[in-house]
Amino acid sequence: MAAAGDGPWLDDAAGRLVRPFTVSNGRTEPSVALDLMSQVMATGVTPLGYLGPEHAQALDLCRAPVSVAEVAAHLKLPAVVTKVLLSDLVDCGALTTKPPVFHHTPTDRSLLEAVLDGLRRQL
Repeated sequence: MAAAGDGPWLDDAAGRLVRPFTVSNGRTEPSVALDLMSQVMATGVTPLGYLGPEHAQALDLCRAPVSVAEVAAHLKLPAVVTKVLLSDLVDCGALTTKPPVFHHTPTDRSLLEAVLDGLRRQL
């Protein structure tokens, strides 16, 4: 177990000591509709007021266009918590978002097989 004040708040057996929904102050509904494949990007506007360290990490990840799913993966947070954090940043003008663009139907068999193959390679 990590000693108090040492590095990130992690416990080797239990994982994060700060539970994910604490990061979003218990909120589960983002104020902006975000899809996992929505693209988010920093606008260069500095957020006013206090935002938590996870907000700063998310903003740093969004220097170039990135999907909501990628941000969630990098932050190691559930997608719903990440969407709340990102919507906070959109609300204060620090992020811009654009919906995913499908060149074909999202349920296209070849697309789903490609996603499955990519997931298998990651495991």
